[in-house]
Amino acid sequence: MPILHNLRVTLEMIKWEHSIFALPFALCGAMLAAGGLPTAHQLIWIVVAMVAARSAAMAFNRLADASIDAANPRTRTRALPAGHLTPGFVAIFVTVSSAIFIFAAAQLNRLALWLSPVALAVLLLYSYTKRFTRWSHLVLGFALGIAPAAAWIAVRGSLDWRILLLTAAVTFWVGGFDVLYACQDFDFDRQSDLHSIPRFVGIPAALWIARAFHLVMVGLLVLLLLVFALGKLAVCGVVLVILLLLYEHSLVRPNDLSKLNAAFFTMNGVISVLFLVFVAGDLLLRR
Repeated sequence: MPILHNLRVTLEMIKWEHSIFALPFALCGAMLAAGGLPTAHQLIWIVVAMVAARSAAMAFNRLADASIDAANPRTRTRALPAGHLTPGFVAIFVTVSSAIFIFAAAQLNRLALWLSPVALAVLLLYSYTKRFTRWSHLVLGFALGIAPAAAWIAVRGSLDWRILLLTAAVTFWVGGFDVLYACQDFDFDRQSDLHSIPRFVGIPAALWIARAFHLVMVGLLVLLLLVFALGKLAVCGVVLVILLLLYEHSLVRPNDLSKLNAAFFTMNGVISVLFLVFVAGDLLLRR
């Protein structure tokens, strides 16, 4: 059936399996809010909301950037510029995913529902920031960083300033690896007048800025450990995050970006999952 084929191509285009980047941090926020495991009802709808929100955001990004992707040799084979999908189908996918996200928020609590359009606005409008600011990397980071705060609201129906430390940590984590990823498009961004940190400062300096972002992330995670009085297991999780970040940065050099995909996809997925495992283990063993 054509609709199933188009749906499969769309899911491949948005790489929905990479929801793993932000989902573990959202679940971490939910567990910190609950002081352990949230209810099954809360967990189910948090996961649905996260996957739907990311799906809407990624599909909208591909829609907004279709002409840019078509001009970039690295991305011109993507589904929209290659003609494998129509803009109309992708727009419907964005609309349905957004509706599922709002519905999931409504199943959690009133504040989650009220704030769901705000979250969607952040997720969707990020797609245009590279047209006017070199700090679009941090906007993307914030779009993913709101996940743990949103999960806290989903569990408690209110917001606590302490969870904003995790929001900030995720913001700088994602911002850092997005700076690394943008190094691939250094020449194209200059030619197309698109904004990115590598384009304005060069690749060697951009790598140092990415390292600085990740150093800030580590400092924020340490503060998170302190304000939530987390134990030794969570500390071990942060130590592992530091070691993996060091390994990630060792893969990328100014004159060799060939291992960037490994640094971007594999290491960052491992970092988020391991952090959740160790924090969750710490919270559950304390009970």
